[in-house]
Amino acid sequence: MKKLSRKFYERDTLTVARELLGKVLVYKQEDRFLKGRIVETEAYIGAIDKAAHCYNQRVTKRTEVMFGPPGHAYVYLIYGMYYCMNVVTEPEGVGAAVLIRALEPLEGMELMSRNRFGKGYEELPQKKRIQLSNGPGKLCMAFGITKANNGNDLLSDHFFICEDEHFHDFGIGCSKRINVDYAEEAKDFEWRFFIKGNAYVSR
Repeated sequence: MKKLSRKFYERDTLTVARELLGKVLVYKQEDRFLKGRIVETEAYIGAIDKAAHCYNQRVTKRTEVMFGPPGHAYVYLIYGMYYCMNVVTEPEGVGAAVLIRALEPLEGMELMSRNRFGKGYEELPQKKRIQLSNGPGKLCMAFGITKANNGNDLLSDHFFICEDEHFHDFGIGCSKRINVDYAEEAKDFEWRFFIKGNAYVSR
């Protein structure tokens, strides 16, 4: 599978958010590659978006990665316990990113299960298998992605996103983003994108 190029990420954030659907996130942990299909994303554009950490193009120690080169990971902690992974978009100097909200596990489910639940994949009932990576905090836990990955280049050999030329026939839905009711008018932006009918789309 072909790794996405820097130019893919350097484009309009809403376009990138839609076109990341169906692509495959690859992360190497413990000498094994974990793979998951991206089935849900959310766009965040600092210039106009009160839900974005870099709203009004505000550069802080936390948000500086969002203004760096596109195609890097922006990883932050929520509720003091869960990590969320974003992909930096737009040209360097523009604060914007796409949150990866959910993945469909493809490879390495045994290790994902150990990371998430402390038990083997075969021990999990179907409901728990769906819950491996059907949310932004869940997928980071399953993959072992932490704040240590903040700023990582997604064109590296151990952490990247690639095409899947055999997976392209799917419907795309869009809606308001989740848990951004504080963001005034931005709470109504329909900047959440998902693969219709996929069981791993978060609820």
